[in-house]
Amino acid sequence: MSTATAGTEQASEFDRGIAVAARPGAASVYDAELDGGWRIGGGINGGLLLALVGNALRAELGRDGGHADPFSISAYYLSAARSGPAEVRTETVRRGRSVSTGAATLLQTAEDGTAVERLRALASYGDLAAAEGDVRTSATPPEMPPPDQCIGTEHAPPAFLSQADLLRRLDLRLDPACVGWALGEPSGNGRIQGWLRLADGRQPDPLMLLLAVDVLPPVTFDLGLPGWTPTLELTAHVRARPVPGWLRVTHSTRNLAGGFLEEDAEVWDESGRLVAQSRQLAAVPRGAGSAGAAEGSGR
Repeated sequence: MSTATAGTEQASEFDRGIAVAARPGAASVYDAELDGGWRIGGGINGGLLLALVGNALRAELGRDGGHADPFSISAYYLSAARSGPAEVRTETVRRGRSVSTGAATLLQTAEDGTAVERLRALASYGDLAAAEGDVRTSATPPEMPPPDQCIGTEHAPPAFLSQADLLRRLDLRLDPACVGWALGEPSGNGRIQGWLRLADGRQPDPLMLLLAVDVLPPVTFDLGLPGWTPTLELTAHVRARPVPGWLRVTHSTRNLAGGFLEEDAEVWDESGRLVAQSRQLAAVPRGAGSAGAAEGSGR
């Protein structure tokens, strides 16, 4: 049985969390084990699930010298994923010279033996190395204090920490200007930002960026809406390979309507490059609006 992991640091908790193994005798089907250590709220973190599915598509589309880097991936979260066995069914939709397109479905088996679909994704893959040196942007990195002057998640409210096991696997330092919600004083700006790296020292790569776009506390906290914001749809664009070191991550929203909000994310590497962007549609926390009962990813 062959196993595909991101990068070469296979001892990393992240690499183990997104590992997939090609199922013998079943073309384009990959087995995985969802680790409860990536839980947040009611299920496994949506960014980790996106990276896991992205890893399966990397194995599928990258075969025989194909395209191994995610350019764009859009996922619809259909039910909350739980710890335990899972499978990813992939499909090569198109192979092109510079871009290949694939689809993937993540499933788990319910107690009654039926297959439950957790998410469905469509993605474009290529070679990020081809984009090096061809960057024109007016974007600038967000300003925030250096990591040693930011607030570590160990200072978060105990109720938040008890529902966010994945924080033990992250070194996340939040901008002090964006943590008023933890003191009962949300700014109302709908913005949270901070520095991110993996706690075990694994360096960032394109698949880790798929996690990074969905690991900060929900921006609803900064709007005075505590509770979990289930992700309904998440689209991530990976723009470049990140250099080793810290990532600067920002999450923001400008519009909440009908019980739903958009959440935009930007990820900058230590060289000051914008390496990933995303937008997701999420439901407001339970009890805060009519859509609060949506199940989503458990983010």
